[in-house]
Amino acid sequence: MCICFNQTAMNQRLFSFLLAVMLLAGCSKHEIHFITDTTYRQQVETDFEAARKLTGARQGKLFGVMNQDMTTEEREAMMFLFAYMPLNDMADYDGVFFLRNVRLAFAARDTFSWGKTVPEDVFRHFVLPYRVNNENLDSARAVFFRELIPRVKNLTMKDAALEVNHWCHEKINYQGTDSRTISPLGAICTAYGRCGEESTFTATALRAVGIPARQVYTPRWAHVDDNHAWVEAWIDGKWQFLGACEPAPDLNQGWFAGPALRTMMVHTNAFGRYQGTEKVLKSYDKFARLNLLGNYAPTRQIAVKVTGSDGKQLPGATVDFGLYNYAEFYTLHRATTDENGIALFETGLGDIQVWASDTKGNFNLSRLTVETTDTLIL
Repeated sequence: MCICFNQTAMNQRLFSFLLAVMLLAGCSKHEIHFITDTTYRQQVETDFEAARKLTGARQGKLFGVMNQDMTTEEREAMMFLFAYMPLNDMADYDGVFFLRNVRLAFAARDTFSWGKTVPEDVFRHFVLPYRVNNENLDSARAVFFRELIPRVKNLTMKDAALEVNHWCHEKINYQGTDSRTISPLGAICTAYGRCGEESTFTATALRAVGIPARQVYTPRWAHVDDNHAWVEAWIDGKWQFLGACEPAPDLNQGWFAGPALRTMMVHTNAFGRYQGTEKVLKSYDKFARLNLLGNYAPTRQIAVKVTGSDGKQLPGATVDFGLYNYAEFYTLHRATTDENGIALFETGLGDIQVWASDTKGNFNLSRLTVETTDTLIL
């Protein structure tokens, strides 16, 4: 049965609930930093000011909320979100929406026993962010938090994650859709979603109860024309996987565990400037793409050395690592050669096509069997 609530009544209940959360959060005004590393905090402040300059006429609607009374933690968390959120979020939502999400994230941390065990950087990148993928945003964090409290409050962190996944399965099931990603509350009303929507929904639900979560994606399988997305949750000090809306008796169980042993890439996106210990596939201004393949399959780092027609090393060349799927060579990763003409890539032990090109339109390509080759010269 679809649980599409009367919008006015739901908004009134949400307002009352959020007001209570905000009042509780506002009771403590002592100086506790959300970002304890001063160097990183200064970088966030610099990026926040740069983002502010991009908003033009929307500055008041977005940043006016920073004039409200809030704790140091809340203020720094808001600066972190503003500094690294995509431009479309700055255009589509106002500052109050983001402040509500910040306060709900802290409320979850303070409500559940595992909240204080989550490291600062893990919380910053994988609990606080209001967005998982490219979904439309809604008030899911508030709705999910309120509904899940009685189901997980007295559980261990592991059991809570498993219970949340059962709850997710009660709400939506798998059905193929289009490339757009429905909002979490929208998914409840339709009662279905593709794997990318199920994993967005499940990661949102886990974050709503203070469990770090991220959508994990293999862009192309090695054995079949398709891709898949699932969820990793940080449980008791370790990232562990689960099939989104596919409950299992334990963590690290899923139909995709076998195929993942043969995959050539598994990655996730970390919101903001990432300085953690996991392998960074590529860093961008607003997020970092992490290479998680080692969590699922044996890997090997390959080196491609690109040379010019004169045999000399070629810095600044583009190297594409392609996997054959859907009758094309899909680019798993694109790298640029360093000053020595070398590009590195850690991948699985299968076959890939390596394509190197320069700015003048010159190119070369070769098949590479990763299991037997660690260096290729083009």
